[in-house]
Amino acid sequence: MQITNTILMIRPVNFRMNEQTAVNNYFMEDLDEKNNQINQKAQGEFDAFVDTLKSSGVNVIVVNDTEEPDTPDSIFPNNWISFHENGTVGVYPMFAENRRNERREDILEILEEQGYLISNIMDYTAAEEEGIFLEGTGSVILDRVNGKAYCALSERADEELFIEFCEDFDCMPVIFTANQSVDGKRLPIYHTNVMMALGEDFAIICLDSIDDKKERKNVMDNLRNDKKEIIDITEQQMHNFAGNMLEVLGRNGQRLLVMSSAAFNSLDDSQVTAIEKRCKIVHSPLDTIEACGGGSARCMMAEVFLPKK
Repeated sequence: MQITNTILMIRPVNFRMNEQTAVNNYFMEDLDEKNNQINQKAQGEFDAFVDTLKSSGVNVIVVNDTEEPDTPDSIFPNNWISFHENGTVGVYPMFAENRRNERREDILEILEEQGYLISNIMDYTAAEEEGIFLEGTGSVILDRVNGKAYCALSERADEELFIEFCEDFDCMPVIFTANQSVDGKRLPIYHTNVMMALGEDFAIICLDSIDDKKERKNVMDNLRNDKKEIIDITEQQMHNFAGNMLEVLGRNGQRLLVMSSAAFNSLDDSQVTAIEKRCKIVHSPLDTIEACGGGSARCMMAEVFLPKK
């Protein structure tokens, strides 16, 4: 299966701009508001987003964050954990030290209490001691059906660890570098999933961010060989989080493409038409979360593929 009906989401309690991730996340903005106001707005956006997903028939498992330890980015769980059809859970090394506190064993217990089977844990977190990182499905875009994994290398996505991941999960690595323009320089994009989203039979991708022509051609060849229609987005659309989308299953197996309202509003008519040939578009306003967190809808959803007991 490439897509699932079940999503894990973490409701924030101390959401704010994380100074430790801002050093290489160029999507973040410093809002002139107090942290408690920012958190309240983020909670409102989170709750409305969950309601939108549930009203479309998505099974959303909401777990509340805790006051301690301080985890301003807990709203983005897909960076530290992934859940797989064979019962394996992946746990990942995180660039920012305060993000490492997001990892919670009780979340596995909550899923097991709901009848999900966890048979194995692949724990890569020891790599943090060597300054090596791979931030879950932020760094790794999985083509689960065709056995491939796409990864844009950055400070948060180490090539050797990514290859080790691919060996462990029996998938072929597709490696490239994706850049964005920052103050006249081309700098690596912090996560693959802000420039690329992979659906069952399509890919939304900012091809212009892959500066190396051979790497770009390799990515395109892999997508086309697997019969994925390529829906190309501009760098400006990417900055509106049009690459940060996730296809999920809704009511009666309906295919949904979930995104923020900013992402949706950045799309042109031809892109919307190409998506709606396959999926119903579902969007919700996430302005505060996007500005302060530098992530959007896809980052907030950890897909649950685990088998039921």
